[in-house]
Amino acid sequence: MEGTGMEPISTALTGIALFQKSVEFIKSNLNTANDIRDIASAVDTMFAGEKQIQKERFGNKSIIGQTKDAASSVIDAKLAKEQMDELAILIDNRFGYGTWRQIVDERAKRLQEEKMREKEERAAAIRKRQKLMKDIKTIGIVSSIMFGVVMVIVIGLIVWIG
Repeated sequence: MEGTGMEPISTALTGIALFQKSVEFIKSNLNTANDIRDIASAVDTMFAGEKQIQKERFGNKSIIGQTKDAASSVIDAKLAKEQMDELAILIDNRFGYGTWRQIVDERAKRLQEEKMREKEERAAAIRKRQKLMKDIKTIGIVSSIMFGVVMVIVIGLIVWIG
């Protein structure tokens, strides 16, 4: 929502409220947007809200949490899906057929790249930790050998002098 005059959507909003605020912003600014970048941050925020809706729906593993708000979480998810489908049509109508698919594909690609980057960072951290442990072990072995050699020399000197 940069450059659009709208204040950033509060991060205090969660799930459906975040999603709906983003959808409202997109709908009210779609016809005046010069290109997709004018509404891109609202689209990103909408996806974040949708992710929170799904997390609220499927993330609570306790039986009480799953049954207590089952109806509202299902309805929220269905409402979000309806509104997202409507936005897909509106965005394609405004910026050309396939724009929504490009947005969804690019988002999926970036999420996959982020997962791969995080996986690579974890693997690098594990390799670094393993190298450190190997180095510590090597230092311990070398120190023990050096201590043994020094002790043999000291004992040899004591026997030789004594």
